[in-house]
Formats: sequence, structure tokens, C-alpha cells
Amino acid sequence: MAVGVFDLFSIGIGPSSSHTVGPMRAAAVFAEELRTGGTLGRAASLRVDLYGSLAATGHGHGTMTAVLLGLEGYYPELILPDEVEERLAIIADTGTLRLAGEVELPYAVKDIVLHPLTVLPRHTNGMKFAVSDAAGTVLHQATFFSVGGGFIVREGSEDSAMAELEDSIQELPLPFRTAAELLAHCTANSLNFSGVMLENEKSLRPEAEIRSSLLHIRDVMEECKNSSLKRTGLLPGGLNVRRRAPDWHARLRSEDPDRDPKFWQEWVNLVALAVNEENASGGRVVTAPTNGAAGIIPAVMFYATHYTPGIAEAGQDAVDDVVVKFLLAAGAVGVLYKEQASISGAEVGCQGEVGSASSMAAAGLAEVMGGTPEQVENAAEIAMEHNLGLTCDPIGGLVQIPCIERNAIAAAKAINAAKMALWGDGTHRVSLDEVIVTMRETGKDMSSKYKETALGGLAVNVVAC
Repeated sequence: MAVGVFDLFSIGIGPSSSHTVGPMRAAAVFAEELRTGGTLGRAASLRVDLYGSLAATGHGHGTMTAVLLGLEGYYPELILPDEVEERLAIIADTGTLRLAGEVELPYAVKDIVLHPLTVLPRHTNGMKFAVSDAAGTVLHQATFFSVGGGFIVREGSEDSAMAELEDSIQELPLPFRTAAELLAHCTANSLNFSGVMLENEKSLRPEAEIRSSLLHIRDVMEECKNSSLKRTGLLPGGLNVRRRAPDWHARLRSEDPDRDPKFWQEWVNLVALAVNEENASGGRVVTAPTNGAAGIIPAVMFYATHYTPGIAEAGQDAVDDVVVKFLLAAGAVGVLYKEQASISGAEVGCQGEVGSASSMAAAGLAEVMGGTPEQVENAAEIAMEHNLGLTCDPIGGLVQIPCIERNAIAAAKAINAAKMALWGDGTHRVSLDEVIVTMRETGKDMSSKYKETALGGLAVNVVAC
């Protein structure tokens, strides 16, 4: 089916959508196939190979442990943080994996084979799974690619998946893959971005379900922030990065008890940092559209609901309406990046993660602030234009430096982009489609050292420990 808003905003665990959520999902799919295919009972040995970026930064991103949980049958959108810690502790202590939740095999992190310098043809985030019987005969094997935002693709299914995508797009009432097509629907149907996205979502599920599910996404984002504000000390991983969100929160509550508008940026920074510190801790988080960029949309949405005239003073129902509209408009722009380019840092650098999230957030804010479709498109374009070329070079392979602060900076960019667009009339020289294509081509030209491989930039010029 075509990319929808709930593909872009999905619930998972940190620290990375492409390196944690995607691999866990792929492993869980493989385990489910063993169970339904009738081969699980004969499984005697397991082999997992990780390639390219998954292997190069897997330890820092929790890839190996995510794969183990997936092979036990856990899906990222369903597993709870307490379950993660419990199962990983048992596997580490016993060296035994419970394949598909049923068959115990001697297998742990150390048994996963890493190929950091080998990139499979389809995508740098490649992984292979194989299960054999006692005689060594392979019972079932599969190769998957984690292509960003928790999305996975099976090797050999690319052509059929693309054909299915084309068919599903045609079945939507208002299909679009480009900003030009999206704007044309807005004009022809007197709709805004969120309205077009809502019409397409309504062809898949009832409107009441769409609303309640989007508000649930908002609630999980809020819970993620609140959970982070209760944590103190250092982030895990060995970089000794101090959690700042709790101290910042206490200071803001002291200095700004009445929510003075002059402190808006401090509050936006706080939300972005809090969400990403929770993500770095492996907590429950919403891909928006990725884990590495998960703090931007909650931070900008916080600005929309707390600092936008007329909204902050409204009742809860009105605020909920704003949230739904914001996420639908942001989702419409996310579709454009997913279908025309990439949201994978391992494929196009951080411009595909933080850049696309900033662009989505700018669109959402511009729309709820009363922007026309042309102004909303302009806001999204401005935000991405000034994230072009952004590299992905996290120190130690951890989603901490520069990722956490980068979310706060990108949130402020999104707010500024929306305000700039709203001061114009929607006409502008560079289109959103042109910027998206430029981002895609820039990603192709970018050295692999700067695409989540830990081989360049800050990852090698700053001592990790």
C-alpha cells in the first residue's frame, strides 16, 4: 500500500529507527515465517549476518540486541521498555535465545557476524537470516534491508513492492507523489495539506480511528518527553554524555512559571532534547519520521499548541484538532520524502532524517497557523533547503552527539521557516520538489564516510572515550 501517516509516525524503541526498529521488525518477520512455515520445530542452528552501516555502527545503535529481540518474536511497536531489559538480561546471562518465543538455541550478540566494509547492492543497511536443521541443511533464509524510518524491504520483493505501491496510489482518492500533485489536489478540491492526507487515510480506516490514533501518537510523544524528565545521570554507551533535560526543566519552571513567550525557544529546546535523550536511552519513542530525528516534530508541535495565538487559550478539543491537523500536514510532506528520496541517514546522510523532519514540522506549523497550501509548501521547502548536505557522523555510533542538539536546532529552523513562509504570499523561486530531488542527489554524491558508517567527520575526529 502507499505510504500513510501511520507509517511515518510509528511507535518503537530507541535509539534508531533504521538500526534498531527496522532490524527488530525484520527479525520478527523472519521468526514469524519460521513458525507459520512449519520449520521452527526442526531449527537447530541460527546465523545472522549484518552488512554495511548496520555492522559499522550496530553496537552503538543497539542493532544486535534489537535483532535478538526480534528473533524471539517481539515487534518494536508492541514491546515495552521493561520487557527489553528483562529479555536482554536473560540472553546475556544464559547465552540462549528463544527463537520465535519457542525454540531455545545457544545464540547471543557475539554470534552475530558483522561485515562493516561490505555493502549489499540494494541498501547499506542489509541483514541476512538463516536457520538450519541438525544436519546443517538450511530450512529457511531471507535477506532484508532497513531503508529508514523503521521501513524494511525483503530482497527480491522490490519490484513487486513497487508495483503494489503504484497500484495502491492509484486506488487512493487523491494520490500524490510530488508536491506539485499535492498542491493540485488542494486547488481542485479546496483542501489544505492535512485535508488531502485525511481523505486518503479515510479510504483505509474510519475518520474517528484516524483521529484517535493520531492523538495516541501525540500521547506517546508526551510520555516519551515526561519519562526523560525523570531520568538523571549519564546516557548509556560510554560517551559520558550528561542528561540535560531534567535540569533544564527545573530551571525553566523556576524562571518561567507563567510561560512567558520570551522563553518559547528554551521550551522548544527542552522538548527536543528530552525526547532524544529518551531515544538515546533505548526508551519508547515515535519515529517522526525516524528515531534520530524524533524530537523535532514534538518540539514544534509543542510550540504550535503553547505559543500560537488563539490555540494556546483554546479548550482541549480545539488543541486536539490542531494536533491532528499538524500531524496530517506533516505526514503529507513526509510522504514526498519517502517516495521521492529517502529518510535514511545511512543512505543520504542526516539531511534525510533531521532535514525531512524539520521540513515536515515546518509544514505542520505553517498550516495550523493559517497558511495557504502554497505557504505550507514554501515552509517545507525553506526548512529542507537549509539542511541540505547535512552529514550523519555520530560519535561512537551512538545517537547522542551531534544528534540530540541537532534536533533542537532543527526544530528552531522549522519554526523560523514557517514564520518566513507566512510573511510571504506563497510564491517562491525554488519548489519543494526541486529541493527534495536535490537532497536525493546530494545523498548519492555524499561520501559513504558521512552516511552513518562512523568512518568520517565527528566520528573519527573526536575521541569517543
